[in-house]
Order: sequence, then C-alpha cells, then structure tokens
Amino acid sequence: MKLLARLYAIVLALIGVGLAGGGLWLITLGGSAYYAIVGVVYLIAALLMLRDKALGGQLVLLVAVLTVPWAIWEAGFEFWPLFARLMAPLALAGFALLFTPAVAKPAKSGAYYGGAALAAVLFAVGFAFAFQPQGVVRPSADIPAYQPATGDNTPANWTSYGRTTAGLRYSPFDQINRDNVKDLDVAWTYRTGRGDIGLDQNTPLQIDNLVYSCTTSNVIIALDGDSGEEVWKFDPKASGPFWQRCRGLGYFELPVDQQADGQLCNTRLIMTTMDARLFAIDAKTGVVCPDFGTNGAVSLGENMGEIIPGFYFQTSAPLVARDKIVVGGWVVDNQMVGEPSGVIRAFNAVTGELDWAWDLGNKAITKLPPPGETYTRGTPNMWSTAAYDDELGLIYAPLGNTTPDYFGGERPAFADEYNASLVALDINTGRERWKFRTVNHDIWDYDLPSQPALLDLPDGNGGTVAAVLQTTKRGQLFLLDRATGEPLADVEEKPVPQTGHVPEEYLAPTQPYSVGMPTIGADHLTEAKMWGLTMFDQLMCRIAFKQLRYEGDFTPIGLDYVISQPGNIGGLNWGSVSVDIPNNRVFVNDVRAPSKFALVPRDDYEAFAESVHADDTGHGPSPQHGTPYGMATEMWVSPLGVPCVNPPFGTVTAIDMNTRQIAWQVPAGTAEQLGPLGIKTKLPMPMGLPTYAGTSATAGGLVFFAGYQDYYIRAYDAENGNEVWKYPLPVGSSATPMTYVSPATGKQYVVISVGGAPYSEDKGDYVMAFALPN
Repeated sequence: MKLLARLYAIVLALIGVGLAGGGLWLITLGGSAYYAIVGVVYLIAALLMLRDKALGGQLVLLVAVLTVPWAIWEAGFEFWPLFARLMAPLALAGFALLFTPAVAKPAKSGAYYGGAALAAVLFAVGFAFAFQPQGVVRPSADIPAYQPATGDNTPANWTSYGRTTAGLRYSPFDQINRDNVKDLDVAWTYRTGRGDIGLDQNTPLQIDNLVYSCTTSNVIIALDGDSGEEVWKFDPKASGPFWQRCRGLGYFELPVDQQADGQLCNTRLIMTTMDARLFAIDAKTGVVCPDFGTNGAVSLGENMGEIIPGFYFQTSAPLVARDKIVVGGWVVDNQMVGEPSGVIRAFNAVTGELDWAWDLGNKAITKLPPPGETYTRGTPNMWSTAAYDDELGLIYAPLGNTTPDYFGGERPAFADEYNASLVALDINTGRERWKFRTVNHDIWDYDLPSQPALLDLPDGNGGTVAAVLQTTKRGQLFLLDRATGEPLADVEEKPVPQTGHVPEEYLAPTQPYSVGMPTIGADHLTEAKMWGLTMFDQLMCRIAFKQLRYEGDFTPIGLDYVISQPGNIGGLNWGSVSVDIPNNRVFVNDVRAPSKFALVPRDDYEAFAESVHADDTGHGPSPQHGTPYGMATEMWVSPLGVPCVNPPFGTVTAIDMNTRQIAWQVPAGTAEQLGPLGIKTKLPMPMGLPTYAGTSATAGGLVFFAGYQDYYIRAYDAENGNEVWKYPLPVGSSATPMTYVSPATGKQYVVISVGGAPYSEDKGDYVMAFALPN
C-alpha cells in the first residue's frame, strides 16, 4: 500500500504542476484563478505525502470540498458542468484519504478510510447519473394537451423527399403506435453493394408496393415493399471525384388522360447525378424514358460555362411540382470566385425541355441565356430541396451564399440581396414573388440548408393561416406568411459586433433575429461554459477561449481565429423538420459544435494548406482564389477531440406551434461509439451528440430518428419526448426514416438507409425495414 501511496503522490505532483502551469497561463489571459490555485495546492499536498505528512491528504480533501461551492457558483446545478468540475477532485480526494494512513499512520485511520469510502460512493453516484438523460425538457402547463390523432391506415404513397412537397414528413398511419412500438423488429434488410463511397443520406420513396432507394453512386434500386427483394436496378454510370450524395428522388405521374395500358413511363422516377445529369426512369421497370431529353437524360451543365469535374451537381432530391422538375445545384464552396451559377431551373417532366430559369444575377433571363453567354456565375445557390404549395402555385427555394463564404468584400450587389434568403417563385413562370433574408451580408457560411415546411396554423380567429417555416444553421426558426413572405412570428434587427475584420471587408450593422420563435442550440459562450472530460482539457478549452476572439453572434472573421457559435454545420442543418399536423408540433434535431475560423493572407495560404493537409471538398481550409485571403476552418474541440462547450452537443426538440414554445427536448443519443482520442468507450452516456438527417412523425404519436453518433434508430413519444423504442443498427445512419403501409399486405413498415454515421469510419450499405410481428 505504501508503494501505491508513493506512486499516487508522484501522479498528484504531476497533476499539480500541469494545473499550476496551465492555470497561471489562464490567469495571464484574464481567466479563472481556480486551476492555478488547485495546482499549487496539489503540488504541496503531494510533497507532504511524500514526506509522510497527513496534512497532504487533508489538503486534497479540502480542494474537493471547496470545489463544490466554486462549481455551483460557476455552473449552477446543471449536471454535465458539475460532472466535469467535481468528479476529478472527488476521485483524487478519495485516493488521498485511502493512502494517507499508509504513509502518515494517523491516530484515527478509520476516519480516513471512511472518508475514502464516502468519496467512492459519491463518485459512483455521480458516474451513475451520467447514464441518465440530463437537461431534459418536458411539456409545461403552458403547452396544450397532446391529442392523439385518428389514424388512417389506408395505403398512401411517399412520393417526395418530405413525403409530400409540403416537406412535413408526417404520415397518417397509426398501425405502429405508442402502445405497440416496443414490439417493432426487423422485417427485411437489403444490401445495396455501394461499397465505401460517400455518405449515404438517402430517404427512399415508396410508390404502391415498390420502395425506391438511391445509392451514393446514383444507382436506383427498386425493392419489393414486403420482402425487400430487388425488383430492378438502374445504374446511370455516374462518377465524381468527391462528395458523392443522393439524398432522394422525385416522382412524376402522367395525367390519366395521357396514360395507356402497357405504356412506358406512365409513372417515372426523377434523379439527378453527381456528374450533373437529370434522368427520368420508368418507375415499374427501371428503363429510361426515351421521350425525356436525350435517351432519358438532360445535361444540367449546359449554359453554365466551365465546370471543373465535381464542382457542380445536385446533392439533394429534385422537386417535382405539377409537370415540372425544379432543380438548383451544389458547388464546392470557397475554392474561387465565380463558381458555377446558382440558377434554379424547371424542366418539363414529360419531355425534359427547359420550361423556365430563374437567374437572380440577371432577371432578364427567363429561360436560356443570350447566345454566347452563360447563366450568371457566382450567384447564391439552392443546394437543398425546395417545397411547393399547389394552391398558391409557389415554390419555396432556400438559398445559400455566393462563394467564397468567408470573405464578402468584393461580392456583387445581388449577393447581399439574396444570400441566406428564402425565395418564393411562381411555378408557371419562375418569376420571383417575394424573398426574405435571414442573414445580412453573410460571411459565416449560414446557408439555408433545409427544405422549408409548409404549415397551416391557427390565426387566432377560428381560421388558419398558410405559413412557411424555415430552419437555419443559426438555430433560428423563421415563420413567414406563405403568400407574402411577411413574418408571422416577430423578427427584430439587432446590432452585432463591428470590429476585428480585415480592411477589405464590410459588415452589416444589424442581423435579423426571430424573437417570436424559440432559438435552438445557440447559447452565448463564456469561459465558465467551457467543458472537458478531464480537468486538463477543460483547462485547455478555457485557455483556447481566452486566446480566440469571440464577441457573441456574428463575431467578424479576421486574421486571428474567431469562434463561430453555432458553427457552419449548425444549428439546424439539412435534415429539415417533421410535423405532427393534428397537434401543430414541429420536431427538429440540432448540432451544438462551434467552429473556429480565420482568414489567411494570400501569400501565406499555400504553406498553411500544406501544413494542415487541406483538401478540395470545400468543407475544410480552402483557397478562396480571386480574393486576398484563403481561409482556415475547423470544428472547435478540446485536445481529446470533444467539443469545448457543455453537453448536450445535439438534441431532439418538439416545438408547439400554437404557443411557439418548446414542448420537450431530449439529448440526441449516447457516447457509446465515441471516446477521447477516437477510442470507443462503449459507455452509453446520453450526453446528446451532433445529429444528421431529420425526423419522421406519424399519427401513431411517434417520432422516428436515426441520425445519431451512436448506432441506433429510436422512436420518441410525440407527446412528451420519452424514448419508447430503439434498435441497434449494424453501423450508424445519416438518413431520415420514412414509413408506409403496404397495399399488398396492409402492414406498416418503417424504412431507414443505414450507411454510416458522420465522422465515423464504420460504413455500411444497408436498407432496413421494421414492422410489427404478424
């Protein structure tokens, strides 16, 4: 025991030296003195224990006792901040009390052993609480009582990315419901054979008894809805150098008077590819539609000018509205000025002919650009999927930014007019009806990433108002009138920081805040809100916070690193929302992982890029050619690879649209597949991790979601957020679930693409269906 006590004292001394040194550094930066004081005390205590003095152990105990009021003063009574502050001092005190009798031989050794036992119990209790969801929000008395819907299990097709063009991801089925979902089990599994290419984010479609999945290499597979057996496969032979994606397909059905028995392409699937082609395929056979474009395909690169391979294509599902296919395009951000146009085009779903084009940089273009010209390059683009209201005849297009994202000093005027804006376009002409901008002069990559949701909400006078809800990477939710674009929930322009930018840049003095709606996962940061799994990485995050520049929302980007909170991956990203229509509840999932940005002078960028191994996908350090600066960006994490902010790092949230308040909120998944330095702990702590993809809601009172960092699909009770079912997947998922009732058997299925969680090396090629036992 004495040898162990000596070893403990040496470890304690090393801890003391590290905390004292780092703590003194933090003090020079204007930060907390706690770590330096504790480090010095630990060092003294270690020396005393090495000299066989009982006072050493008593000092370690004193640190643990006095840390409690300090922790509560800094963090209140929130569990995870207290966990990070109290567990290490408690453990060190327990060992100190255990070892002190072995070296100091005090008269009352029993008290020391008793104290060590108490510390062990307290540590075990604290550790046990780490396996219980913390920070959970349940419905308050202000939230209207949840009313179970009357389900309709009549088979109805899932024909669009968001089930319908309204983007609500709500299914009227209640065969699977809150009472029996616990019995849900795998009905069938299909392997696509896609290999390890890209990240599978596909939400399948279902038409009659066929389920249609698309792989990251744009292979479409038709599956029997009851057995999962392959019916046909279509391979467009698409290729791209990076960023392979297929988030979904479109579906078009010829008017009845144009259909004929046995005629090819009465019903057709619509797909875009990673080499910028648009296909129409017969939904029953997988044969290309010969009357569509040229041999079933249309080139989306025409009239776009030069396209470097992989620099322009469609990552998101096309919108099919009436007889038109509406597509935007994704570009590789931040490579250069003047990248391919963000033009939005509508093609005839029968012939593939161009019906109209909306080029926000040249409103005179209504279809094709003038001879010898191209669509305006470098315009804000729609890389997500649009929504559509057939009654109003309006398409709702969420726009991104003129690239490069992080320097806007030389952008054309149209960029500021349209960046990060929701635009309503006329379905017949493509002409703009209204627009609403969510960021003024965006230099933070706050693109609108998600499909808008078209809601019909109470107007307070016994009627309803047609609304559109747009989520943002900022965690802001903007609620607008669908017909006019006017805010239905109050929006205020608030002053934002105005210093720290490079001289060539200019800043917007104010930014719009949706104060009439909740903000999700966008807390203001302070040094006291820094977090870490250990005292050391918590200390390092505090030091980093003091070294980085952070002035709150919209901290201007300059030559020194700044913190962007929320970061460029969210907030609320491309997964969009789902809606419990009868109860007016919206379900969202978020990311709480700040980014850090800096501009790099042009002459220094090449050496910088080599030092950080920059790639050309646009989501890391990028050159921004044509501007005076390259840029550096990365997720802001501790030395152990954990975000420097308090958990949860992601949540699933229900918003009651009647009161516009949060109805419930739960942490999104566990840390089971994660751990420091990339080592999986296998500890299912429900910390809430960053999320991908989106949720799916049903009349059965359920919300399905699978976009966690752990490898599960879960169902939540739509009333209160209770987890009512989960199933372990072979790998993680980055896709949104869908559900249907088979017209052949009347059985309800829940289907999910399972291809791997984001940032995980574990990849797969599964399409999995779940159903109740027969």
